[in-house]
Amino acid sequence: MKISVITVVYNNVWTIRDAIESVLSQTHKDIEHIIMDGASTDGTIDIIKSYRYEITKFISEPDNGLYDAMNKGILLATGDVIGLLNSDDFYKDEFVIEKIAKEFAMTKVDCVYGDLQYVSASDVNKIVRYWRSKPYKNGLFQNGWHPAHPTFFVKKEIYQKYGLFNLNFKIAADYELMLRFLEKYKINSSYIPQVLVQMRLGGKSNSSIKNIIKANIESYKAWRINGLSINPFMFIMKPLSKILQFVKK
Repeated sequence: MKISVITVVYNNVWTIRDAIESVLSQTHKDIEHIIMDGASTDGTIDIIKSYRYEITKFISEPDNGLYDAMNKGILLATGDVIGLLNSDDFYKDEFVIEKIAKEFAMTKVDCVYGDLQYVSASDVNKIVRYWRSKPYKNGLFQNGWHPAHPTFFVKKEIYQKYGLFNLNFKIAADYELMLRFLEKYKINSSYIPQVLVQMRLGGKSNSSIKNIIKANIESYKAWRINGLSINPFMFIMKPLSKILQFVKK
């Protein structure tokens, strides 16, 4: 099974090497690594080019933001399954893609996801937050739940059938996409109860109170445009569930 991994980056010279090395270390050999760079100017491109013989595809050009670059990468992908690894992220170990491929082969599902750990940007060995997921069942989104998007691997045919990231969403396009796939179209899923991805703390949607508010507004819009009924308590339960994920010191 061929797995396409898409990495989107813009001016992230400090961590892009870790993301690339994380993919190169994987034991599963049929991997297509696509890097979409937004015309970086800080030395990121030089690092990427130093791996020109290992990276499958590399494009550096201006884009209309993170989700636009992801869409471009998805359209370029030729794998059976597509995963997204941001330039701040890395796989927990070298067996992650192998586990993903085996899960797809064994269960015949449309998507696979697992657990996510947030780590300190200054010390990746320090776990700050543990996003422990669960098997999906219809209605969980109503309770403020959703999978950790960095661990979300989807068959390419699902993107072709149900669409890419909606660029009208600036912060919560990943949430809207998972809501659309799982709640609206009810694609089949499988949960691996293991940490698959580690992410440096500081994501865009959680970077400020203003962005948290924007993300909740966009989450509300995601339900509306997909014609789904909304539980008003979801917008209380969603942030509360994240508070419980923080690791006690």
